[in-house]
Parts: sequence; C-alpha cells; structure tokens
Amino acid sequence: MSEFLVIVESPAKAKTIERYLGKKYKVRASMGHVRDLPRSQMGVDVENNFDPKYITIRGKGPVLKELKSAAKKAKKIYLAADPDREGEAIAWHLAHSLNVDIHSDCRVVFNEITKDAIKESFKHPRPINMDLVDAQQARRILDRLVGYNISPLLWKKVKKGLSAGRVQSVAVRLIIDREKEIKDFNPEEYWTIQSEFIKGKENFSAFFYGVDGIKTPLANESDVESALAGLDGNSFKVTSVTKKERKRNPALPFTTSSLQQEAARKLNFRAKKTMMLAKQLYEGIDLGKEGTVGLITYMRTDSTRLSEIAQAEAAEYIKAEYGEQYLAEEQRKDKKQTKSQDAHEAVRPTSTFRDPLGLKEFLSKDQLRLYKLIWERFLASQMAPAVMDTMSVDLQNGNVMFRANGSKIKFPGFTKLYVEGTDDQIEEKEKMLPDLNEGDVVLHKDFDKKQHFTQPPPRYTEARLVKTLEESGIGRPSTYAPTLDTIQKRGYVALDNKRFIPTELGEIVLELILEFFPDILDVEFTAKMEQDLDDVEAGKIAWVKIIDHFYQDFEKHLEVAEKEMQEVEIKDEPAGEDCEQCGNPMVFKMGRYGKFMACSNFPDCRNTKPIVKDIGVGCPKCEKGNIIERKSKKRRIFYGCDRFPECDFISWDKPLPRSCPRCEALLVEKKLKKGVQVQCTACDYKEEQQN
Repeated sequence: MSEFLVIVESPAKAKTIERYLGKKYKVRASMGHVRDLPRSQMGVDVENNFDPKYITIRGKGPVLKELKSAAKKAKKIYLAADPDREGEAIAWHLAHSLNVDIHSDCRVVFNEITKDAIKESFKHPRPINMDLVDAQQARRILDRLVGYNISPLLWKKVKKGLSAGRVQSVAVRLIIDREKEIKDFNPEEYWTIQSEFIKGKENFSAFFYGVDGIKTPLANESDVESALAGLDGNSFKVTSVTKKERKRNPALPFTTSSLQQEAARKLNFRAKKTMMLAKQLYEGIDLGKEGTVGLITYMRTDSTRLSEIAQAEAAEYIKAEYGEQYLAEEQRKDKKQTKSQDAHEAVRPTSTFRDPLGLKEFLSKDQLRLYKLIWERFLASQMAPAVMDTMSVDLQNGNVMFRANGSKIKFPGFTKLYVEGTDDQIEEKEKMLPDLNEGDVVLHKDFDKKQHFTQPPPRYTEARLVKTLEESGIGRPSTYAPTLDTIQKRGYVALDNKRFIPTELGEIVLELILEFFPDILDVEFTAKMEQDLDDVEAGKIAWVKIIDHFYQDFEKHLEVAEKEMQEVEIKDEPAGEDCEQCGNPMVFKMGRYGKFMACSNFPDCRNTKPIVKDIGVGCPKCEKGNIIERKSKKRRIFYGCDRFPECDFISWDKPLPRSCPRCEALLVEKKLKKGVQVQCTACDYKEEQQN
C-alpha cells in the first residue's frame, strides 16, 4: 500500500513524477478540473454575494470515484496541480471533493518536472493559497456573468450559437478597428533618390538627404527635379564622416506571450499549437534510458526571471562552446517586470546541456523545432551583446547632400546562436562602405528615382494580436490561445493569408455590444479589470467587491438592452449560380473556416460547395482544365486542376500565367523565408527574389 497520494492534472505528468518519487507515492491524474459551474444555468447567486454553485463536471464521475478510493488508502494527500491560479483552483476543488483540509500542508508546486525540482518541492508543502483561488473564481464568475447574460440576447436578436466574452470581444474590436483604419487610410506620395558612387575601384550607394544641410522630404516628382537641379557636375565631396560602435542586446528569455509570437514568426505555428507542444515538453518526454523527463519549465508565465542554477549552467555551456568572451558580463532584467508577474521563471530548458541535436531521436519534428527555439532563446539571453561598427558619410555637391550608412559586425556575440524574429521580417545585413575621409572626392554614376506611397497599418497576425493584447494589459498567458481560437470558431473573424479579417457577423455583434455594453469593449476598462484580479491574487482586495462593483453598472446596461436591442436579420449574399441538385439559388454563408456556398433551400436541400478561385492559369498537365486555388484538410492553400479527379495536377507553389523564357515550362511563385521567388518547374531558371 502506498503511503502518499499525489494528484496532478495529466497522466503524462503523473507517469513522470511517480518515477521520481518512488514506491511510497502513488500519483494519479484528475484530468484537469473536477468541479465547475453548471453549463445549463448561470450557477452564480447574484443576490447572495455572487455565491458560485459548483457541480461535478459531466463525465468526471468515474475519475473522482477513483481518486476518492485512492484517497481512503493514503496516509497523506498532496495536491500538485500547475503553479498558477487555475492550478490552485483545481487543488482547492479537489480538496473539497476529497475532504482534504485546505489549511494543512497539502499543496505542492514546482516550476519544472525534473527529479531534483520534484524532490525539493515535496520538502516544502504549503496550505492552499486562497488569494490565488479567489482570483481564479473572480475571473470565472465575471466571465460567466458576461457570457450567460449577453449570449442569450445575441441568440434572440441575431442568431443562435453566438457568444460574448470580456477578452474575446476586445480582441474582435481590435481587429475591426484595424480594418477601419485600413479602409479609411489615404496613401501619401513620396519619392526617394538613390545614387551609386565610385571611389577608386569600389562602389557604394547613398540616398538623397536634403538641401543646404536640412533634411528635405520629396513629396512628388517636381520636388525630385527641383532637388537635382542644384547639382553641378558629378563630383561629390565628403563633408562628414561619423564612426560609432553600436551594441545590440539579446532578447530576454521567453514568456508565454513572446513564445507564442516567436513561434508564429519563425515556425509558422498557431498559438494553440505552440501551447499544445509546450505542454508536452513540460509534462515529460521519454528519453530512452534516461526515462521520462520534463524538458522545459512551466509554459504559462509572465516572468523573464531565471534561477541562479539555470544561469550557472548557461554560463558553463557558453564558455565551453563559444569562449568566455561570449558570456554576458551582467544579467539583463525586464524593466517592466512587476512583483505580481514574477511568480514563475521564464520558459526555459530544464537543462542547458540537453541540446536539441541530442534529443532529435526522441522528439517529433514539431516538438524538436519548438524545443530548439526555447533552448536557443534562453542561451542567447545569457550571451554577450553583438557589437557593430557603424559609419555615416555625408556627400555634398553644391547645396545638395546625400548620405550613406554602412555597418559591419565587429563581434557577433549572441547573434552567433540566435536572432529574434520580427513581424515585418526585416533582416539586418552588413553594408560595407569604402575607407572614406573628410575632403575625399567621389563620383556618382547614376540616379535611381523611385515613387512610393505610404502604406496602411498591417492587419493583425496572431503574433501581432497577442503582442497588442499583452501590451494593453488584456488577458493573461493562459487566455491568448483559446481567445484566438474562439473568435474564429464563432465566425467573428477569419484568417486570410495568416492575417485576421473581420466578418459581417463579427461587425454586427461588435456594434450591438458597443451600443449596449460599452465597458465590455473598452480596452482600458478590461485592462483595469485584469489589474483588479492581480490585486485579488495579491490579497489586496476581496473578490466579491470587484464583482459587485462591475455588476452594478452591468445589470443596468442589461435591462436597457433587453428592452431596446433590435433584432438583426443577416441576409445571405447571392452566389450568382443555381444549385445543381434542386435548382434553387446558391448563397454565400460564413462557417468556421470562412465563406462557402450553400443552397438557399436549406434544410430541404443540404448541398454545399467550396468557393472556387480561378487564378487564370491553364492546366499544364491535361491542357484542358484551369488551375484553381484549393485548401487541404489542414486549411493549407494549394493549387490543382478543376477537372479533378480526371486530372490530378497539384502544386503547393502558385503557378503563374507566363512560361519560362528558357524552356517554356510552368513558372511558379516559391515562398521563401524572406519573400517569394519565381522559379521554373523544369529547369534551373530563377528570377530575383522579391520581399
């Protein structure tokens, strides 16, 4: 008989921990929450201090029965759910169901699932932290009050199946507001002048800077001609040479948010996929003879803090692999970090010495890619800054000034291992200038005059939206992935080329919520609510007080909405063709994965069709059909013949309507990491890469 029962959330974690603790411990999984608010009713008594009514979650009866049976045989029960608000609430619910005294030393927390961390955590059990539990309860009850009051209104006034939530509604608003910015944007014309210069046998380029030493914008072609009219000949004098040394610091180790953003940029992972893979790495991977080991620390964190042990390991590895000069002299800290966010460490590998190459045989392809990203980011954060030698040169002819900038890497530092990605994929490259000194004379070869127009702000990618939500103080690490998933499932937004676009349904719902529940969509109000929840966690304020303050105004808005909100009819857009099964008109509808065509005679006729996009290229295989854009089961775009299955031509790369000038075969647009390149499918013909 085991002396101790340990309860965690998942079977994977249970298997790993049981091996570390030994025969006296039996480790079982609760499979997440065992109690929650009922799905069929509000479950919150607003007349009695918002008292929640918790019930056993449907389907969890057998799990709870097994846990109760194991609890009766154990001398001591330890509740070892995740080290956050949600985990503390799971432990509290388990304590209630298993008659465990919440004031006893029953709670065990750890930031990583390694032998040393687990054994150390069991030396320091503690009571359940009710401040953490209350913060989770407050969030759960707030979301229930909002969702279970507004959602039925939307079902009645718009259509069934809709929902409204605090964080998801703000996320939809950000996407819709951005779309309005793009539609209202008025592009402004501007010009640049680039010139090639010669010094001896070396060429370099410079851009027009201004007239009479003052930076001068070029608004139109007339400004360009006017600026160049001041030139006298093709000789330019070097009037200023500025040389500086510039340091570039490495990025801090990952938080949940920055991990989701970087995985989207570098690995093309959705937030949901990133968190799923991170959970697997945290809970444990079978490493053969070494057994099951947790490879990363807890993946839900706002902190960039690192333990002294982790820093010491990194220092040892960096000195051995790269040399002492690559080790940072002092540790950088996040100036924005607050005490409430510093409960956990950053997301990092549990051991620096488990390099990705050594784990290749044990991890799936995607697990390995994510682990490598986390490992490299952590190690790079402990490395020395990169040092660049920069050079700025002013070139004068008459009253016209051009400026050239150059840089070269003096010391690569952390960039030898890892460079943080950017949303715009702008790569910093070395740009060398010849040895120039004041008084030197150089000759210009030609001028490249280009017209440009200012661009509207970009649509949100998942990475950009997560970053904006985080910067605005909306939501917490655990909320981002499910929020992005929910707003797509509800049909409020859709992804187009990996960027969010609002749907008509999303705009209608947002307009109604904005009219009757403005606070729900107010970014500052929602951020303030998150701060209030942090204050509950810190024990500064009672959770009932926060809920009561919110509900007093919310209840008034609810009464008005019940009386005044008008019903909205969403008309289906005609698709311009008839149903081949019954002859009725086809219409466009919005589904989980975007628009599709359906018969207007639904439900009598259930015919549906995908929207076919002809790209204007004939099929090179059968020479009878046309190439159309399709989507795979995983929603990845590919191109195929419209005569499928008679013709099975497919291509992941977009075919072009022109032939290869060398062999007349099909040309395609090949997507690369930094843009696209036109390539021939038959020979080695390639065109210059476009960003």
